[in-house]
Amino acid sequence: MTDTGRLDDLTDLRRVPGDIADRGDMERAFRAARPEWIFHLAAHGAYSFQTDTVAMAHSNVVGTATLLASAERNGCSVVINTGTSSEYGDRNHAPREDEPPCPNSDYASTKAAATWLCQRARTRGVPVTTLRLYSAYGPFEEERRLIPTLVRAALLGTLPPLASPHVVRDFVYVEDVVDAYIAAASSPNLSTIYNVASGVQTSLAELVATTTATFSIAVTPEWGGYPERAWDTRVWVGDPALIKSELGWAARTALVDGLTRTADWLTAHPLESHAALASARLG
Repeated sequence: MTDTGRLDDLTDLRRVPGDIADRGDMERAFRAARPEWIFHLAAHGAYSFQTDTVAMAHSNVVGTATLLASAERNGCSVVINTGTSSEYGDRNHAPREDEPPCPNSDYASTKAAATWLCQRARTRGVPVTTLRLYSAYGPFEEERRLIPTLVRAALLGTLPPLASPHVVRDFVYVEDVVDAYIAAASSPNLSTIYNVASGVQTSLAELVATTTATFSIAVTPEWGGYPERAWDTRVWVGDPALIKSELGWAARTALVDGLTRTADWLTAHPLESHAALASARLG
């Protein structure tokens, strides 16, 4: 079952339980909600502890196909599909949206397939656009991922085990990501894919240095205490030129500000126990 804890504080909300890959459940959801804007964020495999390829295909491929079929039958103003920068695979530059995908993981493969399904549905009149997200972070992020683990440790005056200092990401604060969804939904039928990226590559070494300076901690990082993943690359940065030119969107939150705002949220939402911090996975 999906953890819906992020929705607990929302009162003006209708929940329709079901399986996104089940046609009957999807049709019931459409009849109940009659959606105009659809934000498709269902996914499996985005976290390093989600390793079941069949579950990824069920959610990411079959689920997307089922959603698109219902959107085609019932109609809607726009569908915003959530893609991933991992669809590009290992590149030595910031890839543009018109470059072919070359996924280097099962998760990325299923997400690339979902993007192709969206492009095919668009030829049948479904107003669908894919946002390829880079490393979104901020409030409500899964607590075992890199940024919340790092910031919680920094608030305690320490650092967690770390992978190679050369691992890189393109970090985008969650509120900027939400703005990208709204911009895309407000301007349908433009491009089929947009990169949602800051355009700034940050290494783990740079992230840790920024964190220690921001939270005034004097701790020497212990590199190599956490293993790298097979899909980690030495270049991972997005090209946001298209979304800026067509939708007027750009990431506005500097990393220092994003870390500080994340810390404020984490302070207001403490973990159940320090054991969760000790067992956190960095990714």
